[in-house]
Amino acid sequence: MVEALSTGTLDSLPALLARNAREMGGKAAFREKEFGIWRTWTWDEAKSLVDDLAVGLIELGVAPGDHVAILGPNRPQLYMSMIAIQSTGAVPVPLYQEAVAEEAAYVLEHCGAKYVIANDQEQVDKVIEVRDRLAQLKHVIYLDARGLRGYDHSSISSFGGIIESGRAARERLGGEMVRRREALGRDDTCIMLYTSGTTGFPKGVVLTNGNIIESSRVSSAFDGLKPSDEVLAYLPMAWVGDFIFSIGQAHWTGFCVNCPESHDTMSSDLREIGPTYYFAPPRMFEGQLTNVMIRMEDAGAAKRWMFGHFMEHARRVGGRILDGGRVGLADRLKYALGEFLVYGPLKNALGMSNVRVGYTAGEAIGPEIFEFYRSLGINLKQLYGQTEASVFITQQPDREVRSDTVGVPSPGVEIKVGEDGEVHYRSPGTFREYYRNPESTASTKDPDGWVATGDAGFIEEATGHLRIIDRAKDVGKLSTGGMFAPKYVENKLKFYPNILEAVVFGAGRDRCVAFLNIDLAAVGSWAERNNIAYGSYQELSQHPKVLDMVKEHVDEVNRSVAADEMLSGCQIHRFLVLHKQLDADDGELTRTQKVRRKVIGEKFDDLVSALYDGADEVRTETEVTYEDGRKGRIAATLVIRDAEVAPIGTVAAAAMAAE
Repeated sequence: MVEALSTGTLDSLPALLARNAREMGGKAAFREKEFGIWRTWTWDEAKSLVDDLAVGLIELGVAPGDHVAILGPNRPQLYMSMIAIQSTGAVPVPLYQEAVAEEAAYVLEHCGAKYVIANDQEQVDKVIEVRDRLAQLKHVIYLDARGLRGYDHSSISSFGGIIESGRAARERLGGEMVRRREALGRDDTCIMLYTSGTTGFPKGVVLTNGNIIESSRVSSAFDGLKPSDEVLAYLPMAWVGDFIFSIGQAHWTGFCVNCPESHDTMSSDLREIGPTYYFAPPRMFEGQLTNVMIRMEDAGAAKRWMFGHFMEHARRVGGRILDGGRVGLADRLKYALGEFLVYGPLKNALGMSNVRVGYTAGEAIGPEIFEFYRSLGINLKQLYGQTEASVFITQQPDREVRSDTVGVPSPGVEIKVGEDGEVHYRSPGTFREYYRNPESTASTKDPDGWVATGDAGFIEEATGHLRIIDRAKDVGKLSTGGMFAPKYVENKLKFYPNILEAVVFGAGRDRCVAFLNIDLAAVGSWAERNNIAYGSYQELSQHPKVLDMVKEHVDEVNRSVAADEMLSGCQIHRFLVLHKQLDADDGELTRTQKVRRKVIGEKFDDLVSALYDGADEVRTETEVTYEDGRKGRIAATLVIRDAEVAPIGTVAAAAMAAE
């Protein structure tokens, strides 16, 4: 068993790696599943690889202050590359692996990357495609050599080759690497991460060693993270959450980071690892819940009854049991039976049997989805954070977990709400600057260190919890004077497994309307059970029975929204189901799957107009991007449906919901 790790002068992640190798060298640091077999790197082995790679990079010409981009999926070698880059005094800049060449070109050009470490041929090809725009780029290093034999190797090298050259040059350049590593201080740049760019070009967020180490330290203590914990690293390496969980907290606490074999095997790999510490954005929890509901619809009558019966009990008492609340003996015994028959097997199927601490963030999660997981006994909590904050702004303490707040300020964080309702914070994790963008830095962070989040919210006087209403730019007024907060309604709509995405419009208008995406897996399964034939997503999305089903969901949401007098004006009056799924490749979502509301509104302005003009259907044509990068156009006639608007007021809405 690993004893408590030393917490002395640790001013960089390479220093944390050295401590871990010294104090628990034989313990697993990383695992990766390849060809169905888990391969393990101990902390000793990780440090050895990092040292060899760092020396190899120095021999290649990497200098302090250089930017080195990383392109690829979650792999231990790429995580270790970040520490090796830092050991040379350079700055790692991870990119989203799904970014198309044009997106990658913007980041590579903006940061002036001189070197790129790419996972495979696909990622190397992206760089080569835009090579003529990258005047400062000197060399590309690839991890997987398949398909690259015929390439010009004058400016590309293998990952293994760089390590071998570093091992050979240890005696000659090892001292230089050590000098650079020991020169790293808390004020030096640790990582540069690009924002998702919901409203424009991504911005390079410069985070220091102090930002990352302090955020990792206090957040690990907050949840009692230990060296024995296990995590699954599957979220984009370019996202700040993955960097904190898989690098910052992992190096601070010494827990093991597990990388799945592929996206397709993620669910089975999750079950094999059984992580004790788990993070997923709302979209992941929504998808898992959808799969559960599809499976239950296909189950026999007895299983469906048992699932519904015990889940109803779990919704009533599960959260209170998890929080240590008062629950009668009979209810506890029934819950224990449900754990044996339903909750335990379900958690095992989800890979969450061992989860001790779970988090969701990135955007608001629907309260119904949140309560579903907590009712199973999964300690799922919400945090509120940003790239600019090194993730943590607020967290939910155990036994203070609620679906309608994002918790209290994280340790060391100060929060205030401006007169316009915008949330501001100040913390040790606050970023230094936006790279090459002093104007945005000044408009976001004031001279006293207060950062404007862009989110509207308020702090509850009685509890100190922060409630986020929506993005400040999205919160507005209806022409009737009521508040317009689209995300609140969208999250309620996405609770239904049949609805994958929702975009609500209504600012400055007298009523709200919505675009919806159906979930092809969920609705396809439903169609099969109901003998509904279809040939494409587009055909299924416009089927009358599908639209009837979606209307029922919208009507139920309207009754729920009507019960909130402050937001009751946000009920959906009319809706349509889009003929295509919203896609990051088409610019409609960010790479972290956040809706680009303004882009969607402008791109589909003909559809928005039709929803407000009273038309029963609308003909439209849309440009789409195929998986191979080709562009095309699809045309469709979309049916517009009216929804049932519920009477406003708690009593009336509750009565309608009960009916």
